[in-house]
Amino acid sequence: MSIDWHEIVGEENYEPAVNATLKEKASLVERVGMMMLSVGTGAWRVRASMNKIARALGIVCNADIGLLTIECTCIENGDTYTNEITLSTTGVNTDKLNELEHFADGFAERVTKYSVLQFHRILDKISEIPPNYKAWNLGLASGLACCGFTFLLGGGPVEMILAFFGAGVGMYVRKKLLERHITLLANVAAGVAAACCTYLLLFKLFEVIFNVSSVHQSGYICSMLFVIPGFPLITGGIDLAKLDLRSGLERITYALMATITGWVVALLLHFSPADFPELEMAPLVKMAIRIITSFCGVYGFSLMFNSKRKMAACAGLIGMIANTTRLELIDFTPIPAGVAAFIGAMIAGLLASAMKSKAGYPRITLTVPSIVIMVPGMFLYKGIYYLGSYDISTGGMWLTKAFLIIISLPLGLIFARIFTDNNFRQSS
Repeated sequence: MSIDWHEIVGEENYEPAVNATLKEKASLVERVGMMMLSVGTGAWRVRASMNKIARALGIVCNADIGLLTIECTCIENGDTYTNEITLSTTGVNTDKLNELEHFADGFAERVTKYSVLQFHRILDKISEIPPNYKAWNLGLASGLACCGFTFLLGGGPVEMILAFFGAGVGMYVRKKLLERHITLLANVAAGVAAACCTYLLLFKLFEVIFNVSSVHQSGYICSMLFVIPGFPLITGGIDLAKLDLRSGLERITYALMATITGWVVALLLHFSPADFPELEMAPLVKMAIRIITSFCGVYGFSLMFNSKRKMAACAGLIGMIANTTRLELIDFTPIPAGVAAFIGAMIAGLLASAMKSKAGYPRITLTVPSIVIMVPGMFLYKGIYYLGSYDISTGGMWLTKAFLIIISLPLGLIFARIFTDNNFRQSS
């Protein structure tokens, strides 16, 4: 049930927040924490924002943070106030995350001027910010992202066109179900089924009209990569690195549930994976197209996270450099794919830190979209498919490859953050 924060404060209380009661101060700390958690950020960032508010109010805050819940105790002059707050579901909204970061950063300057009630009214306005994009906008963004993803995975023009339409329809269906508050597994399953079926129906149409070869059918995998839960996957890894084991394990479990649901639906529909036909092109041409498709892929994924277009473009520029570097390292050096992923993610983290000082965007709104395109969705799907077919050795091989890359991505961001952020570098 939703919490009426105004009842805790009272409508006639205009005393400066720094002079409010412990319960009123705690309501601000808790609400900021809950709103930060609701937009998809990790436990470390939620706790950091809560601590900014608590310090400015002159109280101590201790919080245990999970994927959907916060258990919080606030202390002032020997008095304590403990509460537990819970979300009904989780999601990602980088636009609101940006607004909440600015609210927390500027809170100390206003704490002696604004009342708790006035702060809650500011938070009301932030919570009521509508989504930036409608379902059809997100469908186009998903199509653009998966179209770029297709080339980066080795697909050609036919696979890219079909993946664009398949992913667009799949994301549109999923968004409509999310608007109706349909549960995670159901909306993921429906979105994947819609994407794969759209891809294969259009493929049959292309086969009849343009005499397209059957080898292009394998691109259906790319049409469902929009279900990759990049935010919880990456933030979960960062939480584990900061020893927030509860939040980290819950986020990774959530990400695996969403991922496996998508692959199992495709498995039940008897969609078997196959390799793309080899593309013959000069290395410089291939690199140029990788730069373009990396930007398009990251830009599309960022829009799906509700980033504004300028923020999405910044993430696209970072991903363009980081992902192209990763792929070129794999092609022209003996570096393993996991190490290349680590280097690519670290480059993304370093560039995001540099861009944060200029544009003011939170790092996570730039880094996660820029490395989601590095998540080995095809490896995961092949692993689940072959395990489902009782080919344990082949399935285990693909899952091992995917696992090594997946753990390398948050590690790259973590080391970039250690190098550039003194607060993150320290344990307290």
